[in-house]
Amino acid sequence: MILNLVLIAMILAMLIPMYEAWQDDDIWQKMLAFASFATKSSIMILVVSVFRDDWMIGVVGVIILSVGNAGLMLLAHVIKRMNQV
Repeated sequence: MILNLVLIAMILAMLIPMYEAWQDDDIWQKMLAFASFATKSSIMILVVSVFRDDWMIGVVGVIILSVGNAGLMLLAHVIKRMNQV
């Protein structure tokens, strides 16, 4: 129950910069909003991994936090390769 409320609050916090960037046509503000979104999503992944006591999810969160969106592409490639096996 508490984890659900924490996740809902974090999702709402993620949507604030996206809404602000959607209203403005400045490309730098949009890039900043996407960077903020990536950082907040990786923090959410780390919170979920701590509450679920799952270190594999935590590793993915750390990879995303350290290398940014390249971690998401790496994860997508790993999942694609695992589906082929």
